[in-house]
Order: sequence, then C-alpha cells, then structure tokens
Amino acid sequence: MSQGYQTAGAFVPDNLIAGDAKIVTQGITVASGQGVLPRGAVLGRITDAEDEDVGKYVLSGATSVTDGSQTPDCILAEAVDATSADVLTVGYLSGQFNQAALTLGNGHTLAAIRDGLRDKNIYLTTVGGA
Repeated sequence: MSQGYQTAGAFVPDNLIAGDAKIVTQGITVASGQGVLPRGAVLGRITDAEDEDVGKYVLSGATSVTDGSQTPDCILAEAVDATSADVLTVGYLSGQFNQAALTLGNGHTLAAIRDGLRDKNIYLTTVGGA
C-alpha cells in the first residue's frame, strides 16, 4: 500500500565544487540579453562607467570586449535565464572548483584565466581524472 509518496526527480551532482577551500558567495545581477547561463559559468563584471549595465555580470569573454567583463570575476552558483530581463542571483567569489564543470566565454581558456582567478581565491582543479 502506498504511503502517498511520489518521486519528484533525481539528483544528479554536477561536481562543480571540488575541494574544501572556503566558499564565499554574494548576490549579483546578471545583465539581460545573454540567454540561459548554466551553473558554473565564469562571469565578468562590467566596470565601464559609460556602460548602462555597469556593476552587472555577464559571461566573461576575451574577444573584442573592453567594458571590464573580459576579466573573470566570479562563478555563477545557479543556472539563470537572462534572455529578456536582468536576473538577481548568487555568484561564488571564492572556493575550489572543478575546471571541467565550468563554462567559459569566447576567447578564454582555463590556462589563460587560472592565475587571475587564483588571485581572487578561486581555485581550479581536476576531479576524477577530468
């Protein structure tokens, strides 16, 4: 006889967090117009005072961007849909992360961003041979 329980879904770990380094999070605003960004996206912060989105975060890309967001600043803690509106969410400001679980923007490589992220206490590592 059923007790009224049902399966709501399955938990599938993404292995984004990959160590015991202190994790620090902060509320952030992801700028609209980017579509869906996955958990683990490497974000840059717009710092150009001339940009209407100053202070907001976008997927960090190294190609033809000079608004400040070309410098990786944090890692997105949860998937967001920023297609048509800004999204208030959470970013990881420090911690140890599985490099295979990250999403990088155009022009970035793990080798190119590793030192800059380490300076921000974000450490990239390999998990389980990844």
